Amino acid sequence: MPGGYEWDESLYAGSAAYYAIGRMPYPAALAEALRPALGLDGSGRLLDVGCGPGSLTLLLAPFFREAVGIDADPDMIAAARAAAARSGQAGVSWRHMRAEQLPGSLGAFTVVTFAQSFHWVDQGRVAPAVRGLLPPGGACVHLLATTHRGVDDGGPLPHPRPPRGDIDDLVAGYLGPVRRAGRSLIPDGPPSQGDDALRAAGFSGPERIEVPGGAVLTRSEDEVVASVFSLSSATPMLFGDRAGAFEQELRELLRSVSPDGRFSERLREMTADVWRA
Repeated sequence: MPGGYEWDESLYAGSAAYYAIGRMPYPAALAEALRPALGLDGSGRLLDVGCGPGSLTLLLAPFFREAVGIDADPDMIAAARAAAARSGQAGVSWRHMRAEQLPGSLGAFTVVTFAQSFHWVDQGRVAPAVRGLLPPGGACVHLLATTHRGVDDGGPLPHPRPPRGDIDDLVAGYLGPVRRAGRSLIPDGPPSQGDDALRAAGFSGPERIEVPGGAVLTRSEDEVVASVFSLSSATPMLFGDRAGAFEQELRELLRSVSPDGRFSERLREMTADVWRA
């Protein structure tokens, strides 16, 4: 992997309990934008790679006959199963496996999605494997989004924005100035988004679908704390026995900005790149 990054099982260690709480949900508008572009009619099969707690899988599952979510973190899969049980959705299953293990006897799919996950995989290995799962004209959707924090457009909001710059400084004070990712240090940030790997695997495209942001969400102190621990660069595992001290300082910082514990964030726009097999 480029940039000195090498995957290990600790990439999101301890984050599953915080992810669904701390990440802003994918909007229904995303599913509605993908529906005509992909010709979704309730048939076909969806594979969501790096599904986390199933946020995108469960949003799109109603438009397919069957949906499968896979993730390398067992706690994420457990969280996804629990979320599916709460939603009562049928036709959704989960597998604890890495993308590099594809095809993994999962069968063929009409659509494969990567939501904020393709940059963490061995793209040169995974892209051809995904193409082999798709029929001619099948779609690989690469969702580019930032859901742990909103956009700071300077416009008025009902409550204070979370002090993201100060939060970043607090994380750096505990973990050092170089970004962490599991056991790796990635001074240049996460690996590339992988367009070259998809083209090399024989995909054509992309067709770009823009989903506007703008919705304003009220976020609690707990949700903002969870948004920090949901990050690969700030997992509870990285703080070790100092996780409690860090959380206490984080909460003190948040209360200094919003004593009543309420914050506002404006949802960012999202981009879905549709690649065809």
